[in-house]
Amino acid sequence: MDDRQETETSFGNQLWYFEGRGIDATDSAHTLFGVVEYSLQYGLSELVEDGVYDSETQREKFRSLYEREIVSPTWENPAHRWLAAGVIAVTTVFTIFLLLTKLTK
Repeated sequence: MDDRQETETSFGNQLWYFEGRGIDATDSAHTLFGVVEYSLQYGLSELVEDGVYDSETQREKFRSLYEREIVSPTWENPAHRWLAAGVIAVTTVFTIFLLLTKLTK
């Protein structure tokens, strides 16, 4: 379904879809929809997450979450800039507070 090769700066991913038949407690057959996600790290495949769903729409919800994980954070997002500015401001205030308490003793 999806295959992202491992690069020098990021791990790779593989997403596999499958369909199967399952039997419930009343011996009724049902179609099941599954998904398996692997991470490729240093040439090795590692299982990240898997799931079996009753419908294709439920499985597609997993796909939308998978796609959102790929988008890496950037400084273009205003919330990230505000967070960085807040951390710098709090660190500065705390450092000044510590310096003032040490100097007044």
